[in-house]
Amino acid sequence: MNYIMDLRKKIGHEVVMTAACGVLIENDKGQLLLQKRSDTGQWCVPGGAMEIGETYEQTAIREIREEVGIEVSDLSLFGLYSGDDRLIHYPNGDVVYSLSVIFHTKSFSGKISDTDSEVVEHRFFDRKEIPKDLFEPDARPILDWACGRDGIWVK
Repeated sequence: MNYIMDLRKKIGHEVVMTAACGVLIENDKGQLLLQKRSDTGQWCVPGGAMEIGETYEQTAIREIREEVGIEVSDLSLFGLYSGDDRLIHYPNGDVVYSLSVIFHTKSFSGKISDTDSEVVEHRFFDRKEIPKDLFEPDARPILDWACGRDGIWVK
């Protein structure tokens, strides 16, 4: 099922409100996994839109499996994100207002893959080496992590 694609067939590029989930995946060196988007070339949190009937956690696990090729577990809520920076204008003309649930984990298994069509590359970054070219909607959770903020942030 792909709720957003089905909806787009009916409304075109008009703004759609979505619920999205991402995961801040940290390795044993304390580095954060980011993915470089194929549409904008910017770095972002791996994740994506919720499908009808999914829980937040199911969405996060599925999206990481699809985009990164790994299995995540032991997810904890990192933050809830809303606001002006959540209005996204994609290069193809689609517009979404995406409310985001961001999880954090240090538990993952499998081999990271860059084969998903939405991804150019995955790379781990130290807190002080976060790239400047961040996808705007994901900048706040990435920078919150880089600043060492732990726990639930509602913004």
